Amino acid sequence: MEYLVEMCGVSHKFDVMLYDDIAMRLKPTQSLAILGASGSGKSTILNHLSTLLPPQKGQINLAHLHDIYSLSEKQLLHLRQKILGIIFQTHYLFRGFNVMQNLQIAELIAHTQIDMEMLEEFGIAHTLKQQIGELSGGQQQRLSIARVLTKQPKILLADEPTGNLDKDTAMSIMSYLLSYVKKHEAALVLATHDKEIAELCTHIVLLENKTLNQIK
Repeated sequence: MEYLVEMCGVSHKFDVMLYDDIAMRLKPTQSLAILGASGSGKSTILNHLSTLLPPQKGQINLAHLHDIYSLSEKQLLHLRQKILGIIFQTHYLFRGFNVMQNLQIAELIAHTQIDMEMLEEFGIAHTLKQQIGELSGGQQQRLSIARVLTKQPKILLADEPTGNLDKDTAMSIMSYLLSYVKKHEAALVLATHDKEIAELCTHIVLLENKTLNQIK
């Protein structure tokens, strides 16, 4: 399978149908932005891809693993630890730990090393000894992204990853994410309301009227 991300015939509803028979495919180095109104199901698609929510219909293949919701617990653990990098809107940082300790957790999980140049570029290299509560909201968001990238994932899933950042910082972080995708031959699926951020991706889809329409 040449695709890193493949979603085939996926449908899902809660009280109402969110989407019906949608599909997407991403090869290494590609990035996809999902645009759509609040409540349209952008975050739900990311939850399907992140192993958190099985779709009611359809199949998802990730990184040559066929039908991820049929995998064994051991295979799922490998997928979550080594392949997936999930950037949530909420930071999910460990508040009892300092910045360095939060990054070291990712090191331990994935057996990788912290990239100090990345921390410099993110503007948080000087915060390593600070507690999480001492950081601004923007610093916490950048740390959250840095912690995910420390795992060196092959598939990045990001839900409004730059929502808490000012415009210049958001564009800088987005540029770094896309450079990472190219350098590591990874793939990025991004849910966003920001059309300017979306335009930086190689592909853009609009989730509307229960379907995904490709607009780039």
